[in-house]
Amino acid sequence: MGNSQFYDPKLNPVLNHRYQKTIALIQARLPAPARILDIGSENPLGEILKTLGYDVVNTAGDLDENPLLASKDVDAVTAFEILEHLVSPLPLLRAIKAPLLFATVPMRLWFAPAYRSKSDVWDRHYHEFEDWQFDWLQDKADWEITYREKWTSPTGWMGFRPILRQFTPRYYAVCAERSELDQDVKHND
Repeated sequence: MGNSQFYDPKLNPVLNHRYQKTIALIQARLPAPARILDIGSENPLGEILKTLGYDVVNTAGDLDENPLLASKDVDAVTAFEILEHLVSPLPLLRAIKAPLLFATVPMRLWFAPAYRSKSDVWDRHYHEFEDWQFDWLQDKADWEITYREKWTSPTGWMGFRPILRQFTPRYYAVCAERSELDQDVKHND
């Protein structure tokens, strides 16, 4: 599968599976039309959300160095498969001003090392989370998780790891709202 085909959900069943789960998560909690800040560069999922009636804008630049890129006035922020690439996602999560956050991260798998591209320094996972670690990160950033779900990543390939991926959760998805304490502090400023 070529690089352009890898990112095409019509040609990549693993990506299509993840996109369908992600779209269902958003549509169940944020009906279109709504304005979304999608953390990271433009991507096929953002384009699909636009066709579903969402107004999607993306960030650009180094989010570790400039977390305020996430502080736009929008209805929700999405961070799909992005926080694991940051050395420190906490400042970014704290900088978000939107009342609603949708995020997915890869879960740490006992049978596979963290992902690392040898050719692209931006395409590396600094973190692969256990669910309790990601929950703790959300709590430290004053987000209250209102919904959580784990997804598998079936590849359809043959082998030991592909069999394990059929039933071992690979992705952790959350919907979170600003904690009430944080809302009170903002109203008193």
